[in-house]
Amino acid sequence: MANTNSLGRRKTAVARVILTEGNGNITVNGRDGKEYFPITMQQFKLQQPFKLTDTVGKYDVVARVDGGGITGQVDALRLGIARALVKLDPEHKPKLKAEELMTRDPRAVERKKFGRKKARKRYQFSKR
Repeated sequence: MANTNSLGRRKTAVARVILTEGNGNITVNGRDGKEYFPITMQQFKLQQPFKLTDTVGKYDVVARVDGGGITGQVDALRLGIARALVKLDPEHKPKLKAEELMTRDPRAVERKKFGRKKARKRYQFSKR
């Protein structure tokens, strides 16, 4: 029986994914995936790795997601699922890589600098 662990990250969200043979159930933090991610676009992102590799309904996903917001969590989970699928069958990698699902998105919040309101925003300049 195929059972593999993987990790996905995005911004400050971390998703730990366990992929097992099953019938396509996705469980996130002990809740159903459709309940945890109710928006259609988020559900599409979760199914994307399976659709690209023609494995829809073949694997169950049990995931633990921490940190970040809802979008970061979905993207972290998608990366974790893609990595787990490649662990199970390395032939899936070119398809997933072509759709940029194997790449960890490096964008994160820029730190706040001293003497400024935010990372780049300055206080109002007064000439006189």
